[in-house]
Amino acid sequence: MRDLPVLSGLLDQGPLALPGGTLPWLSRRRAEAAERFRAHGLPNRRLEAWKYTDLPRALKDREYLPAQRQEPVSLDAVPALIAEAPLARLVFVDGLYRAELSATAGLPEGVRLLSLAQALEREPALLEGRLGALTEGDGGDDPQQSLLALNAALLDDGLVLLVEPGVVVPGRIELVQLGGLSERPVFHCPRHLVVLGAGARATLVERIQGLGPTGSLANAVTEIDLGAGASLVHLRLQEAGAEAVELATTRGSLAADARYEGFSLTLGAALSRHELLFALVGEGAHIALNGAYLLRGTQHGDTTTRIEHRVPNTSASETYKGALDDAARAVFQGMILVERDAQKTDGRMLNKTLLLSDKAEIDSKPELEIYADDVQCAHGATAGEIDADALFYLRSRGLDGRQARALLIEAFLAEAIETLSDEALHVPLLARVRAWLQVASEKQQGASGGEAGR
Repeated sequence: MRDLPVLSGLLDQGPLALPGGTLPWLSRRRAEAAERFRAHGLPNRRLEAWKYTDLPRALKDREYLPAQRQEPVSLDAVPALIAEAPLARLVFVDGLYRAELSATAGLPEGVRLLSLAQALEREPALLEGRLGALTEGDGGDDPQQSLLALNAALLDDGLVLLVEPGVVVPGRIELVQLGGLSERPVFHCPRHLVVLGAGARATLVERIQGLGPTGSLANAVTEIDLGAGASLVHLRLQEAGAEAVELATTRGSLAADARYEGFSLTLGAALSRHELLFALVGEGAHIALNGAYLLRGTQHGDTTTRIEHRVPNTSASETYKGALDDAARAVFQGMILVERDAQKTDGRMLNKTLLLSDKAEIDSKPELEIYADDVQCAHGATAGEIDADALFYLRSRGLDGRQARALLIEAFLAEAIETLSDEALHVPLLARVRAWLQVASEKQQGASGGEAGR
């Protein structure tokens, strides 16, 4: 493969080297997906959806090894997110499941939680017909979706969460992905599957955290299928290592009266892209898709979303806010599609970004594509510096320049974080924001020679 040499070797190794390699239905899908990826290669800037993110350039001259099972890592415990322990947790290190770090004993009846590799080995019937059902032929012949095909060809492990109809999961389930601990950079393709039956409810906390200096390449795909009246709260906290490349694609389907509440906080990785496509296929379905991003140095963070209203009486709200320092670059591409029969749709989208440096950059492209005539839809985007009047007001009340600036940025981002209905998650997210601002404040103090108020 001309784009990245390691991919050619991985695609040629054959399905037997991967989990579920003896399953005919999975081997067939993998072979077909590998051919599609070979035909298209990595997505590049000539494609509209990738206009602002140059993936081939980011991967140029990088070398990766396939993820391999190692001896237990020297890690006593998984870093806690909040004081309250999760109900259950699956932990993956450099893409591979680690049972000794995981905990699944506290699950109620009607909830299945296991790794993808386990399910393919022990209970493949759970996955046949479900795995890949929402990825539209693993990208089909669309070169913009070639990462879906790459994941389908090489999927190795991931989370499987199946909740039976009517079951309410009484606590948070954590998906923890730890990276940077291998001796050399690794490449892995996680595939996560979340299926909630009618009326089921759950909270999923997904954490991507770099604990070492090694920069891995992850190409993850998540499928989320919510039955009628089901509800999922989904937090995604991305704190990958400074050299990591994090690529993620999420596909979701909401049946009648289903609710999906998603929030992502992006802090890590040299380059990250999270692409989300949700289809509202049942009347009364509602999605809240929100997030925040804080980037510095030369980090590049891309959020690309598409919400499809396919039937009448559905609603969506989407707000992403960010702060960019140094020469960081962010991308926001948002699309709300309202199909012809989707009358009474209510869809709203907003992107706001603070530029803390004259070298920082945001490419914002919110779009509406509406074919129905009885709808309420709106979108907007703003980018700029901190409000000078607000800064002056706070300084007139006794705060120095760095304190006033940090307070305004925190308040700006807190509006997005507070959209999360699980209030216990506000504390760790705001703590991350404050830690990021503390580093920015220290840099500013150093640049000003220690003069308070600069």
